[in-house]
Amino acid sequence: MSAQPGPRIRLAGGLLLWYGVLGGAVAWAVHLLAAWSLDELACAAGSQHISGVPLWQALGIAVVVPAVATAGSLLVAAFVWWRTARAQAAGDADRATSRSRLLAVVGVWANLLFLAIIVLGGVAVLVFPPCQR
Repeated sequence: MSAQPGPRIRLAGGLLLWYGVLGGAVAWAVHLLAAWSLDELACAAGSQHISGVPLWQALGIAVVVPAVATAGSLLVAAFVWWRTARAQAAGDADRATSRSRLLAVVGVWANLLFLAIIVLGGVAVLVFPPCQR
């Protein structure tokens, strides 16, 4: 017989699970908006600097920070998947555990996709010249 977790632990676990499922999508949206906005801002000003920071460094930050957030989300989803696999193997799986396992699998695959999109988009932003007219 296992003890049921308290409401604060369930809330924290639920929020962590949703970070594992949706973290990569949110990070990709932030990456897309930040990298595009910085590039357009610099090109419109006719400069290769944004507030004294070189454009390639600002764009690098707009790539690295969302990539790290997505990698963290991927790790959380993988951890939830691993923990629910252990519960399922032990025969303690109920509907909530099965649902969490499904969300974790979706989170792992989605985060792998979003991480690839962020990295490849970052390569494109950093390799191609920013202001071609």
